[in-house]
Amino acid sequence: MAALNTLSEHREFPFTLREYRRLAAFIHGRTGITLPDHKINMVYSRLTRRLRELGFSTFAEYCDYYSSPEGEAEIEYLINALTTNLTKFFREAHHFDHFAANLLADLSTDGAQGRTRLRVWSAGCSTGEEPYSIAMTYLEAAARARCDMKILATDIDSSVVARGGAGRYAAPAVAELGKGRRYRHFTAAGGNEWQVRPELRQLIAFKQLNLLDPWPMKGPLDAIFCRNVMIYFDNPTKARLVQRFADLLAPGGWLYIGHSETILDQKTVFRLRGPTIYQKGA
Repeated sequence: MAALNTLSEHREFPFTLREYRRLAAFIHGRTGITLPDHKINMVYSRLTRRLRELGFSTFAEYCDYYSSPEGEAEIEYLINALTTNLTKFFREAHHFDHFAANLLADLSTDGAQGRTRLRVWSAGCSTGEEPYSIAMTYLEAAARARCDMKILATDIDSSVVARGGAGRYAAPAVAELGKGRRYRHFTAAGGNEWQVRPELRQLIAFKQLNLLDPWPMKGPLDAIFCRNVMIYFDNPTKARLVQRFADLLAPGGWLYIGHSETILDQKTVFRLRGPTIYQKGA
């Protein structure tokens, strides 16, 4: 603790370990995200500009502010600043291959046989690349068949939800899709950006959602993508979240998680069916 406190004295804004842990406890209570002590430098760097904008001289003042009734609106900014949004189109591609093979292979061609309804949730959608990848997979696999398809895309960070809803991406991000997908699902928008086509965008509803809060959807869902989200939660929070996923999924529904995550330590109704792919029991 002494080393951290000494270091804080040489910073623009004093930030003691005690103040950091106060902030970390607040974030954990609001979002379930765990911020260990070694993240103190990251948190400092992400919030210093905000302290300048608000005219504070210490982190103690900032903590008092967002904890007060007057600072209620600041909490959204604080959460947005501390959440990490690393994503790209078709990240962990084997999940989308599995989704196409196990959920889209039996789409109805005449409305009488096969799947006629599909509900998917992208929980932790970041700037939208994941739900758009789900939607592209659906449109490509369902070239000759369609169903009642809806994708819910949520994230705790309101700013990335807005960017996902806008559906506009820089050329380098879209270039990774290859020319075929790029021209099939996007249009050039100028300024070295590409715009998602309406037929892709209309499949997705973007909403801001804290996973610790009550969920507005009732289910049943056919698949949930919650990838690289639970790594930020402690085990009790993760266990509660996994159980809530199970309650929302239809029997036989699928849960896709991040490459560094596992739920094998949880006593759940899920069974491992592939790398980071779980299925709810029937």
